[in-house]
Amino acid sequence: MKTIYSSLNLVEVHHLKNLLQAAGIRCRIRNEELVRLAGEIPFPECALQLVVERPEDHSAAEILVGDFLRPQPRTTPPWRCHGCGETIEGQFTACWKCGGNR
Repeated sequence: MKTIYSSLNLVEVHHLKNLLQAAGIRCRIRNEELVRLAGEIPFPECALQLVVERPEDHSAAEILVGDFLRPQPRTTPPWRCHGCGETIEGQFTACWKCGGNR
């Protein structure tokens, strides 16, 4: 079995495991008990490891993990405030100038 991802972030590793399993890729997490010792023992020895059980699934798993880790661009378009007419970037829900809501 080959490690596909390693981290101290329990939530992230479990989420990735769920993504892989939903795609039909059998995997498991190693070192779940050791992660609590981070700082007591070196990181590489206690980090959670997501491992793929079947060698033929390794490349598909790498692609899914890579897609998850790649930053997603914001696609929300800018909007114009109804109160003052200011153009606001899409990720904001209130106007910086007058405080008006989107």
